[in-house]
Amino acid sequence: MDVLILRFDAPLMAFGGVAVDQINVTDRFPSPSMLAGLFGNALGYEHKEFDKLQRLQERIEFSARWDVEPERIVDYHTVNLAQEKMVYDGWTTRGKPEHRAGGSASEGTHIRLRHYLANGVMTVAVTLTGDDAPSTAQLGAAIQQPARPLFIGRKTCLPSTPMAGFDSLVKADNTLAALKSVSRHPRNKPKNKMSACWPVSAGVPGNAEVRPVYGLRDWSNQIHAGRTERVEGLIEVEAP
Repeated sequence: MDVLILRFDAPLMAFGGVAVDQINVTDRFPSPSMLAGLFGNALGYEHKEFDKLQRLQERIEFSARWDVEPERIVDYHTVNLAQEKMVYDGWTTRGKPEHRAGGSASEGTHIRLRHYLANGVMTVAVTLTGDDAPSTAQLGAAIQQPARPLFIGRKTCLPSTPMAGFDSLVKADNTLAALKSVSRHPRNKPKNKMSACWPVSAGVPGNAEVRPVYGLRDWSNQIHAGRTERVEGLIEVEAP
């Protein structure tokens, strides 16, 4: 199969875990819905194109590893929505203004505790299953020349290097095999084993565990839509 190799290298990343109240946590690895949002952005999909985003999420199969382990940090974030300047419309990257709706959420001081993964480097091997468009190769081309600016989880999480190069498409039996074949990042410390996740279908060795992932989205209703399972453990990779 065709497998696309991506590198997530950014000062901050956020993979979105189960949020409770004002606490916005991050998971250790990406979820299918997070990747669907990232890929949809690259392909130029709009939020209202629910069917396209839903199908994209269904087709995603991936494995990922930490070449450089990140540091967890928490941002204590506040915004006073009662300020006069907050009443006016704001501009987005799409060149169209947007504004806040009324109701209790339109004023007062809001507090958020946003969790991030700082200064890490992750390698992701992803494929799109099925024969419909886009193909995995077309996805790679879109990430090289995205329709809109890309971010890794939140709009503040901008990549510091390109996610994909012109040699990012490889052939492999599955995404885990592809991930193991990719040389580690030059910033990786001299060790052969890295923390990783991969699909259950690729096998569960004795030193790994199967974990539930609450990362599926019902895109038409913008709500949580269930869970999947993935394997987490250590893998061996090649030298740079």
